[in-house]
Amino acid sequence: MSSNVRYSVIIPMYNEEAVIQETYRRIKKVMGTTEEKYELIFVNDGSVDSCAQMIEEYSYWDESVKLIDLSRNFGHQVAITAGMDYALGDAVIIIDADLQDPPELILQMIEEWKSGYEVVYAKRVKRNGESLFKKWTASLFYRVLAYSTDINIPVDTGDFRLIDRKVCDELKRLPEKNRFVRGLVSWVGFRQKAIEYERDERLAGETKYPLKRMVKLSLDGITSFSYKPLKLAGYLGALLSASGFLYLLYVLYLAIFTDSAVKGWASVIGITLTFNGFVLLMLGIMGEYVGRIYDESKGRPLYIVQEVYQGKKQQQPIGLKTAQYESN
Repeated sequence: MSSNVRYSVIIPMYNEEAVIQETYRRIKKVMGTTEEKYELIFVNDGSVDSCAQMIEEYSYWDESVKLIDLSRNFGHQVAITAGMDYALGDAVIIIDADLQDPPELILQMIEEWKSGYEVVYAKRVKRNGESLFKKWTASLFYRVLAYSTDINIPVDTGDFRLIDRKVCDELKRLPEKNRFVRGLVSWVGFRQKAIEYERDERLAGETKYPLKRMVKLSLDGITSFSYKPLKLAGYLGALLSASGFLYLLYVLYLAIFTDSAVKGWASVIGITLTFNGFVLLMLGIMGEYVGRIYDESKGRPLYIVQEVYQGKKQQQPIGLKTAQYESN
């Protein structure tokens, strides 16, 4: 593909063979109506099904299709980052392969981009086909994140968005390992606008964000953009220390000025366990931050590309993410 690509559409995928054909068809149809040059960048994040082979076949006869085949599963946020590293377009669009986010909304994003906005993100007003637990935890996460951070990360938004080329270039300069892309997009700034929509239920297959991955994403988002949990740990420590001191004064008062025997080994043990529990909680919070510092210090590449397919000729992969390693 030449460098005059107008739009780059990044589609991270992980075991999406049940839906990938329809995803390709709908996105292709939408982008065809723009009558401008575009590329579809499918990033295979270590899938074990046949979705990568299907996209590889599409790339043989559709020159707009590019497959970035990662060497293993590096995670959804890293797959998006890999797509941005390879994107050539003046505008870069990020959309998941499961079709919960309607590709038809891309055209409205393009209109807003042409009117002057550098970031156009989709905001969910309704989430169809999801359990009450998933809706409640998602809503809680976004509001805790908004309270915890000092930057404005819009609530009820995912990674479905359009970003301008200069925004993409700035994001490529950010070296974090534990990435939270939607937070990074808010952090870089620029003119941003929301488009509201109803999120559809998954067309086929299973969610790629079970509870464990949602917790990991939540921790990445909070620890990447806020140190308030550390401050909270300090406040709780001070509060518990003060409470313990007051309780000690009370025990001394009973021992010196009254004939009451100090009873209650159970209460003493209960208080001890409570204090120890809070201490371990504080250590856990600090451990999350220390662990992320450790990840950054190792200097490993963010991802490794196994192959890049585009057209009948297999392209030479870039290999490692280079933006933060040129100085090594």
